[in-house]
Amino acid sequence: MKMSDLYAVGERIDIGSHTFTPEGIVHFASRFDPQIFHMDAEAAKHSLFGGLCASGWHSCSMWMRSFVDYWKSETARLTTEGKTPPVLGPSPGFTKLQWLRPVFAGDTISYGVTILGSRALASRPGWTLYTLACDGVNQDGLPALRFESTVLAFE
Repeated sequence: MKMSDLYAVGERIDIGSHTFTPEGIVHFASRFDPQIFHMDAEAAKHSLFGGLCASGWHSCSMWMRSFVDYWKSETARLTTEGKTPPVLGPSPGFTKLQWLRPVFAGDTISYGVTILGSRALASRPGWTLYTLACDGVNQDGLPALRFESTVLAFE
């Protein structure tokens, strides 16, 4: 089954959400992005952000976690319905990454994905390259991040 049979181009699909806790922010930052505004709530009050906020890489990694969980659930649903879901392969990359506003401790980011287009790969019969708009919005409906990604699918 083709992705384009499942989802319309331009249709945003909700893939999940994540609430960023102070402990989670510090844990991620201590391992991957140890800047003071991600590590120390008191010091962060005196930073450009004015409070403890998640690394942009943390907010992106939670988008990926949400997408993987969503696709696992979708694969199970489609299989139960007797359909053969596409096998998603690797992503050859992403572009246009934007961190549009800080993600503060206590914020819940809802993630989504929208298919922008696709093209069959002449060099790999059965494989399609999809271009996706990926995003996250906070609990107030304000955009927090966005990027474009590509993913290979065997259909």
